[in-house]
Amino acid sequence: LVTNNHVVEDAEEISVTMESGDKYPATLVGADPRTDVALLKVKASQQFPYVKFSDKDPRVGDWVLAVGNPFGLGGTVTAGIISAHNRDIGSGPYDYLQIDAAVNRGNSGGPSFNLDGEVIGMNTAIFSPSGGNVGIAFAVPAALLKEVVGQLQEHGTVDRGWLGVVIQNVSDDIADSIGLSEAKGAMVTKVAEDGPAAKEDVKAGDVIVAVNGDKID
Repeated sequence: LVTNNHVVEDAEEISVTMESGDKYPATLVGADPRTDVALLKVKASQQFPYVKFSDKDPRVGDWVLAVGNPFGLGGTVTAGIISAHNRDIGSGPYDYLQIDAAVNRGNSGGPSFNLDGEVIGMNTAIFSPSGGNVGIAFAVPAALLKEVVGQLQEHGTVDRGWLGVVIQNVSDDIADSIGLSEAKGAMVTKVAEDGPAAKEDVKAGDVIVAVNGDKID
């Protein structure tokens, strides 16, 4: 079972309650606080129904159905649309879906479905000055979920590569001053001591214009 890390991170015991009311003890396979994803496991002799992650790229304006347990009311479905892609909610280099289906406390870890009944994301956070729903919620996209869950299944943790650099965009002024024909690429402003980049002689002031042949705009 996939849920949010913040739902289970302080739990001493975890149990999963089915729609029928049956309860099962669950163990934590692994968690990734950076993406707020946790993977649980339930052992039982029966087959459980399950839903699939969507392989489609969700589009802005597509209908979305958010499922969860707001305020402890039990299974609740709310409807809305995908409002935006690539939202940065301050959890590192990860982009989230913004949706406007009503999401409140207790919706965390619940799925967001497309109209094919496939999971396009997992409800993870809301923007709310008042603490209630104001029509701005964020979901971990299915593609990122599949990647993280796969690593949690295999290793119990998520391994991440790192370069050991701080970068910034290349402005027109910077491009002119260093003789670049166009303002594209990533300018290195700082290099971590003993990091991978430092060992390969990357220096502050370098501009990375491509990685493995893929241009950096």
